[in-house]
Amino acid sequence: MSVNDPIADMLTRIRNACMARHATVPIPSSKMKVAIAQILKSEGFIHDFEVQPGTPRDTIVIRLKYTPDRQPVITGLKRVSKPGLRVYSGRAEIPRVRGGLGLSILSTPKGVMAGHEAWQAHVGGEVLCYVW
Repeated sequence: MSVNDPIADMLTRIRNACMARHATVPIPSSKMKVAIAQILKSEGFIHDFEVQPGTPRDTIVIRLKYTPDRQPVITGLKRVSKPGLRVYSGRAEIPRVRGGLGLSILSTPKGVMAGHEAWQAHVGGEVLCYVW
């Protein structure tokens, strides 16, 4: 299967798995997706992830996180910069998601990082997605 936007595919798989209350979700692996999963883990949106080697390509298995009453921690995911319309942000314009309760993920010259980390590092970049 050919996917034109692999990051949007990753976000859709996570969104669908959360709505179906799955414990894990497998996603085809890439360096960018691993970096996004690392940010989701460090910010507390997922329990953990692991990269499983395989043929023809590796797979990321993400363990989703739920509240004690079985509600998903991730309530929303939105792809911002798309292949047809790239969205860039300078340090001063890094968006705050849901008044600071959410998270913006940026691809910067210093690597993929959360919006608040990019602001502290004084860099801007391409706004990949919002998570809340």
